[in-house]
Amino acid sequence: MATDALLRIDGLDLHYGSSHVLHGVNLQIGDRPLGILGRNGMGKTSLCRTIMGLHPNSAGRILFEGSDISGLPPERRAQAGLGYVPQGRRIFRSLSVEEHLRIVARKGGNWSIDRVYETFPRLKERRRNLGDRLSGGEQQMLAIGRALLLNPRLLVLDEPTEGLAPAIVSDVVDLIGKITTEGIAVLLIEQNLHAALAAVDDVAIMVGGEVVETMTADALDNDQAMQKRHLGLEPGQAGKGE
Repeated sequence: MATDALLRIDGLDLHYGSSHVLHGVNLQIGDRPLGILGRNGMGKTSLCRTIMGLHPNSAGRILFEGSDISGLPPERRAQAGLGYVPQGRRIFRSLSVEEHLRIVARKGGNWSIDRVYETFPRLKERRRNLGDRLSGGEQQMLAIGRALLLNPRLLVLDEPTEGLAPAIVSDVVDLIGKITTEGIAVLLIEQNLHAALAAVDDVAIMVGGEVVETMTADALDNDQAMQKRHLGLEPGQAGKGE
C-alpha cells in the first residue's frame, strides 16, 4: 500500500442530516493507483464527493500534499491538483465537446485540448456536437478529458466504466494505466471488479461506510471467498458488477 501519501484521509465522518454515512474512514493514496470497491450504497460515491468538497465532512481530516484541505471549497481543491470524473459524467447538454474542453483548459502542463483529441480521436471527430448528441462512451471520454485538462496530481474517477460496452471499458482501463505512468495518482471507484483489478495496484473495500479491508489487487483477485463476502460475487462472476 502507499507509504508516501499524496492524499491522506484520517478518521473521516460524513452525515446527511441524521444519517451517519461515513464512519472513521482512513486511507492513503500515493503513486500506486487505488481502487475502492463495495456493494451499492456502501458510501463510495459519498467518499468521492467529500474528498472533492461537495459534501462537508463532519469529523476527521483530508490532507493533500501535507496540507489540510478539509475546509476548502471544491474549486480550491481543483486548483490544488484534484481532478474529478463524477458518476453519471455530468456533461452539459447544450455545450459542444469543444466548449466543454475550452472552459477548463489551462496554459502549461502536460494535457492540452490537442492532446485530449489525440488520446480520444472520436472526440475530435465530434468536437462540434452538443453533449446530448454523444454516446455514453463519448460522454465518458469527454468527462475524463475535461478532468485531465486541469493537469491534476490526483484523478478521482467514480464508476467510469458504468454502462459502457466492453471495448470501451478496456480503453478506459488502458488509459488509467497510461495516466499513472505520467505521475498522476488515481483513486478509482468501480463496480466492475475485473476492470478495477486490471486498472489498480491496491484496493480498499467499503462496507457500511467503513473501510473494512485493504490489500493488493492481486490478493483480492485470488481470494474468491472475500469477493463473495464483501462484494456478493460468486466464483467466476468478476467483471459482471452488481
